[in-house]
Amino acid sequence: MLAQEQTVIMRSSGLGKEIEGGLGRELEGTLLLTNRQVIFVTTHEKEEDFTVRTGFLGGYQRYRFRFVYADVDDIKAIPRVPGNLFIPVVAISSVTGHGAKGGLERPSLEVKWNDAAGEQGRVFIEKVEGRSRRKNLNDWAPVIERLKSGDQKLLSLPKPPSTETLEGKIMRILADVQRKGLYTIEDQVETAFNIKLDPDEVQKACDSLATQGLVKREPDSKSGDVYYQKLTPLGENDLSDY
Repeated sequence: MLAQEQTVIMRSSGLGKEIEGGLGRELEGTLLLTNRQVIFVTTHEKEEDFTVRTGFLGGYQRYRFRFVYADVDDIKAIPRVPGNLFIPVVAISSVTGHGAKGGLERPSLEVKWNDAAGEQGRVFIEKVEGRSRRKNLNDWAPVIERLKSGDQKLLSLPKPPSTETLEGKIMRILADVQRKGLYTIEDQVETAFNIKLDPDEVQKACDSLATQGLVKREPDSKSGDVYYQKLTPLGENDLSDY
């Protein structure tokens, strides 16, 4: 997997088939990018609530919002059912990023491609925004163009450890290419593999993976927390939002 954007709204661009698997003209799910496909996934969805604190008139205001995303760690296991969409990179006729950081328009990605039924089109809109984001969904466009032309260089990364080891289990949790802290990693590994972990062993394993060149280790200068994220073959063209 090269990139993943959770909580994406997919809308029809007016070309080709109407959207299947939902009511109206849009669906919400997760957008994935591999070296061969752009994939939109609505199955295996999860919902999470987040409380965000924002400055307001010199004070703070708390509000709650919910987002939906697909929990995807095995691309081959994604079913080909209505709502899920698989777009071969070689079939893409045009890809355009819309909306700049700091602008009024939400960042989005417009993809047009050809299949047996003719020209198709979809617009994928980023739902979770923030000033801390380094990359947005519109930044995917030039990478996809280079994948299609063959000009995108991909790094050869070390083979991940077996899931028989703690390091391998952590790599499985980090397969979604999302930035995660030690507590989140520990909790997700314990839940996924039904085991109990020592926090110090989790940090030791994460730091080992960083030393091996499989994940990047990023300390937060403000909070002092340490975050980890799976490295992708995109290298300097990495599309991670942090």
